[in-house]
Amino acid sequence: MRSELKLEVCANSVESAIMAQKGGAHRVELCDNIYEGGTTPSYGSILIARETLNIDLNIIIRPRGGDFYYSDLEFEIMKKDVEFAKQVGVDGVVIGLLNTDGNIDKKRTAELVKLANPMSVTFHRAFDVCNDPFQALEDIINCGCNRILTSGQKNKAFDGIVLIRTLVEKANDRIIIMSGSGINEDNISEIHHKTDANEFHASLRNPKENGMVFRKKEIEMSSIPNISEFEKLVTDPKRVKKIIKILNTL
Repeated sequence: MRSELKLEVCANSVESAIMAQKGGAHRVELCDNIYEGGTTPSYGSILIARETLNIDLNIIIRPRGGDFYYSDLEFEIMKKDVEFAKQVGVDGVVIGLLNTDGNIDKKRTAELVKLANPMSVTFHRAFDVCNDPFQALEDIINCGCNRILTSGQKNKAFDGIVLIRTLVEKANDRIIIMSGSGINEDNISEIHHKTDANEFHASLRNPKENGMVFRKKEIEMSSIPNISEFEKLVTDPKRVKKIIKILNTL
């Protein structure tokens, strides 16, 4: 019997999370600072998302952008965030910790998995910068994680199809392999057929004007070039619906 195909939407705001639910997404991963690859959302965002959403809500546990080797202080912050998520009824947390040599930080990963119980735990795309994906697969399984989010160690999942398929085969239903990065309406069918992955992670955002009328354009608050400060990216429920419709035909 074929497993249900599921779409997780990477929501960069509570607004995007609501739009993902409106479009029929099965689950949301809520995060802040999307241009840094996602960091832990604020407590307020987590609480409002939990109050608003009926679908599963996962949150990323990542205290900063950059690499995935964390100090003792950063790890203590991560533990507090996991505890808070559990207290307010979040369904799952998304983590990723590496040692300096690029191997999975098994000790800390297992500690967070234990702390998160009974929430589900996804190991995020820190996996894509580890030094040995097959050893990492076994280490993450042994730590008790429920799924791995991966682009097949490429910038986009479509380019990592070969590795994703191999990971699905080697996982052999011991853990879910969820493909993500660059997945959209045009490639999700091919990615599914060529990888045999049953879960997909996509953002499906479009730009939206903020509504600010007065604009002092000679002043820039953001250090990120070529990003408008007068618009935001919001998940498009129509695009989500289109993906769900495609998944229902596969």
